[in-house]
Amino acid sequence: MAESSVEKVHCLIIGSGPAGYTAAIYAARANMKPVLYQGIQPGGQLTITTEVENYPGYPDGIQGPEMMVHFEKQAARMGADIRFGLATKVDFSKQPYRVEIDEEKWIEADAVIISTGASAKWLGLESEQRLNGFGVSACAVCDGFFFRGKEVAIVGAGDTAAEEALYLSKLCSTVHMFIRRDQMRASKVMQDRVQNTSNIKIYWNTDTEEILGEHKTEAVRIKNNKTGEEQTIAISGFFVAIGHQPNSDIFKGWIDMDEAGYIKTVPGSSKTNIEGIFAAGDVQDKIYRQAVTAAGSGCMAALDTERYLSAKGLV
Repeated sequence: MAESSVEKVHCLIIGSGPAGYTAAIYAARANMKPVLYQGIQPGGQLTITTEVENYPGYPDGIQGPEMMVHFEKQAARMGADIRFGLATKVDFSKQPYRVEIDEEKWIEADAVIISTGASAKWLGLESEQRLNGFGVSACAVCDGFFFRGKEVAIVGAGDTAAEEALYLSKLCSTVHMFIRRDQMRASKVMQDRVQNTSNIKIYWNTDTEEILGEHKTEAVRIKNNKTGEEQTIAISGFFVAIGHQPNSDIFKGWIDMDEAGYIKTVPGSSKTNIEGIFAAGDVQDKIYRQAVTAAGSGCMAALDTERYLSAKGLV
């Protein structure tokens, strides 16, 4: 690889959800001349949601994709260099750090902010993707409000599924909870809470066969995987809570992660185990996973990066 094909930048941001764009806004204002690569899903998970009502500053709510256009425009207006492209490989063995884009071009960066997000795990049904945003959701906290007083279903058996079922039970008339096995994976205390909530109806040994509805979610067809019995339940919302997958694969072997692949950061900061490499947003947050917390951590990452580059005399 010819050295001339390597581009050098001060601050490289990988990923373009609320964390990446907020980091870009702060980094650009601090004259760090950030370069941001948007990744495979420019705008992140919010581009596959519909109405966002819980982000401050939008009193009438806003469509997720439109909100991410606002984020991008603001970052660009501040001077961030926003590019389409996917980080495909990294070499963090020495400074400046190297990141490969689209398997063809290398970038050298004095500091890197990783904001590659996480992707919801799905069941793999055609109807699930077709009705995503039309009654199908992977975030009860984001979308539960739209189903106030209605019947909904949730699939999942871990702590997140239990928490989301309990959250929905406060808003919805009935929560039908589908569990594939004859027991839950959730902690005992969460299981007890779910089972003691009168409007959560648990279906054991249950697989989701199909979500029904032409233009919006109207019902779900389930099957007992022990007896083979099928039934159809009328619902307005269907929530998938079988986990998230952090988009961190290319950093494995370099950056410290937990067993699920979430990047570990020093508590109260965005610092990783490698000096000059920072992480923000859902790639390092498996607890809150909200647009506003991702944006907040993007701000933290940019401020941490500024202090780092300043101490090195690079900005």
